[in-house]
Amino acid sequence: MDYNSIKFSVNEGVATICLNRPDVFNAFNEEQSFEMQSALKAVKKDDDVRVLVITGEGRAFCSGQDLKSIAGSKNRSLSESLYKRYNPMIKALRNLEKPIVCRLNGVAAGAGASLAFACDFIVASEKSSFVEAFVGVGLVLDSGSSYFLPRLVGTQRAFEMATMGNKIKAQQAFEWGMVNRLVPHEQLDQTVEEIATYYSKAPTKAIGMMKKMLNKSSTSTLEDMLQYEAYCQEIAGRSSDYKEGVSAFNDKRKPEFKGL
Repeated sequence: MDYNSIKFSVNEGVATICLNRPDVFNAFNEEQSFEMQSALKAVKKDDDVRVLVITGEGRAFCSGQDLKSIAGSKNRSLSESLYKRYNPMIKALRNLEKPIVCRLNGVAAGAGASLAFACDFIVASEKSSFVEAFVGVGLVLDSGSSYFLPRLVGTQRAFEMATMGNKIKAQQAFEWGMVNRLVPHEQLDQTVEEIATYYSKAPTKAIGMMKKMLNKSSTSTLEDMLQYEAYCQEIAGRSSDYKEGVSAFNDKRKPEFKGL
């Protein structure tokens, strides 16, 4: 499928979605939102895709909603926009049973920050930053930020970020545990490629279940998780990758996982 507002490609098990509106710092308009949803559906359906990389074209990752594109709208329903455009995107990311790597190349603001937080692994350039920009226009957190932020940085820091809208630069974000890796900008591509390559050859079925387990754990008791672990382990133990892993261990060789 041809896209106008994103770039989408698949190469050797790695799918890449690149937000492609650099003139507005990759801010979301309706077209880009729906194209993103379409690409995520394609990633989910393609068994050859083992890992997804999300990034932005140019100097920014994503600056959130394009306010200029809605400037002429009257009586616009913001909740309807969330239900149709942003919420499906965030849910698709969290429910995707494949690892998602965020290549954070620049600022991630508002819904753009939420998009980054919804990924599983964030590699941040030293030029990147986060801004919860909603308060600056009299709005509240959306697109999942009220869920992700306190889990990442704690309630006090989340409150400060949300209500003051202060910019969190890359080094601070790393120290607060908001990103997995912090690298010089010129090393960003190499680091993302290394991590994406690792996941493209990893046991995808097991990783997908681990992602579901971690999602579930935040609202579950220990007893719930012990039972769910046993359920998932039974499934993993019947997978082809488990058989390959054991065989490779016994043969003292590197396993060749197929994601099955």
